[in-house]
Amino acid sequence: MNDLAPLLTPEGRALLDEVRGTAPADELAVATRLRRDHPAPLVSAALAQARLRQRAVAKFGAEDAHRMFFTPDGVEQSTRASVAAYRAARLKELGVTSVADLCCGIGGDAIALARAGIRVLAVDRDPATAATARANADALGLGGLIEVREADVTQVDTSGHDAVFVDPARRGGRGRIFDPEACSPPLSWAVAAARTARVAALKIAPGVPHEAVPADAEAEWISDHGDVKEAVLWFGTEPGAVRATLLPGPRALRGAHLPDPQVRPLGRYLYEPDGAVIRAHLVADVAAELDGGLLDATIAYVTADTLRPTPYATAYEITDQLPFNVKKLKALLRERGVGVLTVKKRGSAVEPEELRRKVKPQGPNAATVFLTRVAGAPTMLIGAPAAV
Repeated sequence: MNDLAPLLTPEGRALLDEVRGTAPADELAVATRLRRDHPAPLVSAALAQARLRQRAVAKFGAEDAHRMFFTPDGVEQSTRASVAAYRAARLKELGVTSVADLCCGIGGDAIALARAGIRVLAVDRDPATAATARANADALGLGGLIEVREADVTQVDTSGHDAVFVDPARRGGRGRIFDPEACSPPLSWAVAAARTARVAALKIAPGVPHEAVPADAEAEWISDHGDVKEAVLWFGTEPGAVRATLLPGPRALRGAHLPDPQVRPLGRYLYEPDGAVIRAHLVADVAAELDGGLLDATIAYVTADTLRPTPYATAYEITDQLPFNVKKLKALLRERGVGVLTVKKRGSAVEPEELRRKVKPQGPNAATVFLTRVAGAPTMLIGAPAAV
């Protein structure tokens, strides 16, 4: 991103407009044509930025993505706009007017906070990343609310802000980092920094062990359209609380500290809890809402005899329960003319694509197959989404 400064010039911005939407197959021809009138490094930088913007549309939407600037790591690691907007709204509801955004990256969270009317000090130690965050604040007309500072977050005084938001880097030279203490900065430092503010939010990986959640923190798992995006430790809210938040909505399920659900025989319906519910260990709360139980003590599928609407799980009507047997499944699907086969698995080593190749579904009908365990035994459940 040493190429960022030239892209901010009138010539660079004009080039970005010209190469917007360039297909990968057309890049060579476009580059050859543009290099007749523009420096080759600038053309290459514009095309690289156009590729990043195309990738960023899924997170930021087309309108923002094609105005913003990105780094490869920034596209990968930045918060999805819908999640950032939800968190900013929650901070606003908590009476927060200013936030120190530590490890701000390219500024995705800072943008959402500023759009909520919150003043932001956005800090990142990487010069190119900080420059990108500053360019994004300006590009979206938010420079008056966002101050970007290139600095080591561990050396920044946050005492003048209502809240602290920390998003430690979870990628290194060898890829994703799973040890919270190996993040930059480490989880222990981030927790200590969070405790210095009236309100704080600490973004962590959704796979964090529940044992690692501090007793004075609220733990929240967030999904967007069914995909788990992150976990957040909140300080200054509800110590010890656990919640799963589903976007869009938001819909929040607050844990009631229920015991594990009972294992019971398969009912007419199978419920697949949202990933945030599973990560938050709130399957028992969903089971209680549905008057259901588990098929297996170690599998997060809920079964019940009645169909009840819930935003926290997807319901399927089950027609068949079979011991795992590929030949029997193939015969049953052929008999019913199933050509559109959705395969879901939990507690099974069989890969969905492998099963599809073996059964070779053909026909006009659709079905869903669950590869799972029932009371410890490998089992296939066949059904379809239930109309609630």
